[in-house]
Amino acid sequence: MNSEPVITHVTPVDGNVFADLGFEATEASKLLAETDAIISAKLSIKHFLMTELAEWMQEKNLQQVDAAAILGIPPPRVSDLKNKKSVKFTIDALIDMLARTGKQVQVLIR
Repeated sequence: MNSEPVITHVTPVDGNVFADLGFEATEASKLLAETDAIISAKLSIKHFLMTELAEWMQEKNLQQVDAAAILGIPPPRVSDLKNKKSVKFTIDALIDMLARTGKQVQVLIR
């Protein structure tokens, strides 16, 4: 007996998963727009935090190994950080790294 799930449908990258799930067209478009806005906001926050860390490394003229030791991450992850590979980091992890540099993160909600 095979316990592997059977994939019967894949939504294309430019598709609307909500429409594929059976939502009415208007509702599917609304849900997709809301989801895209949330994702965009989170990516923007990650980008800002990663930029702060990259600038800190540059200001301190740190080698990758030294930055990794301070940030508490393996050296290859420093490269991911500098190259802003946001999918590899959570907002939480980025805030923790900033705290290790002595920086404070403040949140403003509007």
